[in-house]
Amino acid sequence: MRALRWGVLVVVLVLFGGGLAWFVLSKRTPPQPVCLATTEDGKSSYRLTPEQAQNAGTVAGVGLRLGVPDHAVTVAIATALQESKLYNLTGGDRDSAGLFQQRPSQGWGTYEQVTQPVYASEAFYNRLRQQKNWTDLTVTQAAQLVQHSAAPDAYAQWEPEARVIARALTGETAATFTCQNLTVGASSTSIVQIANSELGTAALSGAHDPARGWALSSWLVANAVRFGLDKVTFDGRTWTPADGTWSQGGTADGTLSLHQVPATS
Repeated sequence: MRALRWGVLVVVLVLFGGGLAWFVLSKRTPPQPVCLATTEDGKSSYRLTPEQAQNAGTVAGVGLRLGVPDHAVTVAIATALQESKLYNLTGGDRDSAGLFQQRPSQGWGTYEQVTQPVYASEAFYNRLRQQKNWTDLTVTQAAQLVQHSAAPDAYAQWEPEARVIARALTGETAATFTCQNLTVGASSTSIVQIANSELGTAALSGAHDPARGWALSSWLVANAVRFGLDKVTFDGRTWTPADGTWSQGGTADGTLSLHQVPATS
């Protein structure tokens, strides 16, 4: 009888322990998707949501297509961080809208245009390049010449973050843009169409010089969810959503390759 009681007790404890473990695990919050732009020395990082990362990738990609200096990309990203936190907003102060809160009434284009990240980025760069000696100005000075903000010094607070993001996305620093904990599935979005629109080319795979190769690779990672990318490799380093880092594992040959999640039949 005593043995039976002990047996029942053990069963109860096992069931209780298993139930408790299930309860604890069921209440655990899964890790949130996040993208990181890291300093070259790896000592600090800036966090972006996948949506912010995609928009930052568009801003940098359009800059690559237009051939603007990396400083222009820093100015653009700092401006978008201040104006919209890198979200494509549907509205704002008065008739402001989009990444840069551009106003149709001030000659920036129609509402439909300024809320298209590609158009908005190109319009920003074109207006920036019209400013006299803008390349010699600080980030906040150059941004203010374009934006005419009521808070002209507000852009300065974003300069450190914008510089790190811009350096990662322009390929000025290698393997410093990553995304983690992404849920990536098959996508019907045309990578060729988007690449042509933003980068001016769909020739992504193949050999590239280091700066361009890392710019394209970072752009791909920033758009991984949109394109259903589960692997990007450049110069012997590979990024996957599961790993979330650029791991060394191949030959440093300056070659870029990518893999998309196949559509299920």
